[in-house]
Amino acid sequence: MDDERSFSDIGGGRLALQRRHHSPSCREFCLRSPRLSLRALTAVTSAVWLVAYGLFTVCENSMVLSAAIFITLVGLLGYLHFVKIDQETLLIIDSLGIQMTSSYASGKESTTFIEMGKVQDVIINEAIYMKVIYYLCILLKDPVEPHEVSEVVPVFQSAKPRLDCLIEVYRSCQEILAHQKTTSSSPSVQKASIVSHGK
Repeated sequence: MDDERSFSDIGGGRLALQRRHHSPSCREFCLRSPRLSLRALTAVTSAVWLVAYGLFTVCENSMVLSAAIFITLVGLLGYLHFVKIDQETLLIIDSLGIQMTSSYASGKESTTFIEMGKVQDVIINEAIYMKVIYYLCILLKDPVEPHEVSEVVPVFQSAKPRLDCLIEVYRSCQEILAHQKTTSSSPSVQKASIVSHGK
């Protein structure tokens, strides 16, 4: 079952959250940000070239214009390949783990996978940067002290959705985690029952 809703980021920009319920134990969330604005791209390019033309008028060196074109192209490619993320995906499967994928404007994808055995919990945390900002994060178990947290992994760091969007994802994650705990404890309960009947 697929469903899509509109939300806002912390700056007021529009976000689209697509929820896919593949099964009771597997859900996927795709958070899409607005694509690169042609108007903003044109404004930045024009500003760089105007500055370069002004310098060319003063020093009459054609290398200035060549450098401006080169810097603009390299800067744009770098921005599309390393900075501008169009979509962030969170896939949670109770028997396997959590996979986070970032899709860049250039087409590049970056994926991080966390085994379910390493996950302690998924929570909504808050931070203060002149104002209160909420973010979803995954708490990882300490390998030595399982009840302690060894690392906090933030989710949707590029899109930065508001609290109402985070709550939607958080509730579904908690349902999957609860399902995983129930499933993992079932065999031990069944085994205990068999031993009891054997006596």
